Amino acid sequence: MGDIALVFVVASLLGAAARKCGQPAVIGQILTGVVLGPSFLGRLPGHLTSHLFPSDVLPYLNVLSQVAVVIFMFSVGYEIEFGALRGYGRVVPLVALVALLVPMGLGIACVLLLRPQFAHIGMGHESRSLVLFMGTATSITALPVLAAIVRERNLAGTTAGIVATAAAGIMDVLAWLVLAAALIGTGHSGRFSVPVTVLLIGCFTVLMLVVVRPALSWWTNRRQSPLSSPAPVAFTLAIASAWVTASLGLHPVFGAFLAGLTMRGRNQMPDAEVVRAMDQSGGLLLPLFFVVTGLSLNVSAMQGTAFLLLAVIVIIAWAGKIGPSYGISRASGLSVRDSATIAALVSTRGLTELIALNVGLVDGIINQRLFTVLFLMALITTLTTGPLLSMIRPVRAPHPAPDRKAEPATE
Repeated sequence: MGDIALVFVVASLLGAAARKCGQPAVIGQILTGVVLGPSFLGRLPGHLTSHLFPSDVLPYLNVLSQVAVVIFMFSVGYEIEFGALRGYGRVVPLVALVALLVPMGLGIACVLLLRPQFAHIGMGHESRSLVLFMGTATSITALPVLAAIVRERNLAGTTAGIVATAAAGIMDVLAWLVLAAALIGTGHSGRFSVPVTVLLIGCFTVLMLVVVRPALSWWTNRRQSPLSSPAPVAFTLAIASAWVTASLGLHPVFGAFLAGLTMRGRNQMPDAEVVRAMDQSGGLLLPLFFVVTGLSLNVSAMQGTAFLLLAVIVIIAWAGKIGPSYGISRASGLSVRDSATIAALVSTRGLTELIALNVGLVDGIINQRLFTVLFLMALITTLTTGPLLSMIRPVRAPHPAPDRKAEPATE
């Protein structure tokens, strides 16, 4: 229990430090895993990381971290706002498509063109799953982190904030679909064949969205319903749906994401009680996920080829988002400032990227060395969002009030 307490303390301190530096608190929490893992603490004398997190403790940490991820992914699906599509014509879907497809195509090309470099870090086999996974990893936008930045920068309700948030929601849905396709047929994907897995996942998705969603909305809206409190229903639906997709051969995060989409009824606003309960419980447990992630990370083991790949992938992931989304926004009639703001916002990745990377690592698509490269890419591209926004929309100090004592008195 002492190691869990230490995780919470370090995560709180680093989260507060990140906020003081103008970054989202999640950046500091992500660094918790780096600090307590083999990349930093493990390098000190005494093997402190192995003493703090012995092998017999890791299964319990993994279970708690998976619960945190399920809750988080439910919130991502639940808070996606498709209503903004109606107010901004074609700009939202166009930004979403180009900001997803361009870096995805570049990520796929990276695997195909840099075969020797990928082989040097142990990824010599160019499987369909690896190609699709790299496309997904370079194209993800972290909707929750983006939404937090929009709130902290007072961009909520502005054209740039609405377009970026809505586009990120569309990109989240499409990116997770591509990642699901990458996982189908892997060695860890389950006991069913690929066609059967696709059929079962499709049937379950239809069942959730066409049958469960309207039934759930009707039942919870009944007076004196035993399910009138939505938070317990949300937790149950998230865990149950995650278990079903895991049983069918996909990672539990897909079931949790689908549960969030299901819980959010058609044309309904998010329930404040559900959002608050999920944010509080997920926020409490997520530092454990960051530590489990950090234990799979060893930055100090990176060598020349890995740094070369990191530079290429960062350029692909960053420029592939910013350039196309800025160009489409300007072509759609938005101002230079709004277009630049949208481009900076959609380039952030954060926690959503880390969850996808963990899925790829657990399912055997990538190894630990490529995981480390992609982790650093996610961290770098997220860290650049704040400074970019400060350049685009600098915070101006309020003008001092005039010194009325210096004004001449009137007769």
